[in-house]
Amino acid sequence: MNDFVRIVEVGPRDGLQNEKQQVATADKIALIDRLSATGLRSIEATSFVSPKWVPQLADAAEVFAGIQRRPGVNYPVLVPNEQGYERALAVGVQEVAVFTAASEQFNLKNTNAGIDESLRRFEPVLARAKADGIKVRGYVSTVLGCPYQGEVPLADVVRVARSLHAMGCYEISLGDTIGVGTPLKARAMLQAVAAELPVDALAIHFHDTYGQALANIATCLDVGVRVVDSAVAGTGGCPYARGASGNVASEDVVYMLHGMGMSTGVDLPALAATGNWLAERLGRQTGSKTGKALTVS
Repeated sequence: MNDFVRIVEVGPRDGLQNEKQQVATADKIALIDRLSATGLRSIEATSFVSPKWVPQLADAAEVFAGIQRRPGVNYPVLVPNEQGYERALAVGVQEVAVFTAASEQFNLKNTNAGIDESLRRFEPVLARAKADGIKVRGYVSTVLGCPYQGEVPLADVVRVARSLHAMGCYEISLGDTIGVGTPLKARAMLQAVAAELPVDALAIHFHDTYGQALANIATCLDVGVRVVDSAVAGTGGCPYARGASGNVASEDVVYMLHGMGMSTGVDLPALAATGNWLAERLGRQTGSKTGKALTVS
């Protein structure tokens, strides 16, 4: 079985989008450049959503234009619709991500559209991306619970993931947006989706609201998934999900994976140093236990 796990670092986008105090554009660029030097292969740089909805990422074009893109590193960005895609394409983006939810109620709160309507919005994006040679990743949120609906049927998760994959998304990230999942539920969810889609087209994205994220990741690795989303310093949350705390910290994920004998290509001390640097910029302690434990300069 493949022992390499690709970490998709979502800190610059999912990690920062919910920060109440505006983060300087220069600091966002510096964060991505620091992450690029750690060996990470996928760093989600920003989001081309409307500044009205996510003002923290209103400087998306400036951030993407300012980073030093390294060979071998992908810098995907989130786009909600064709207008966002056009803005991303204008600054040279080579990979985008689209997002929807398995919960109808959450999707209405998050995107002002039902699931089916949001999928229809993606059709022109996927068509243009295919013509332009742009890779598209798909996100499915609330796969283990919704703050408005509560339980989310596995059949709904499978349907949405299958739809995104059929539309042309090369990879589907399955997100526990409010962090309510536990290992057996996480495993059952992944198995249900993997019964319909190739497991190598799937990724997992866990928030750590109840301290379950690492355990959820470990049990999902047994199913065969080898792509994990995480955010440096455990930053994050969702502006449309009550009670959603930070993403699982990238440093903690890498520490666990290395301890399991798996490889990531990531320099853990450099990643922890970046997490500590970010925490200082945000004016708080790092959300990573590994970052606290490691002695870094």
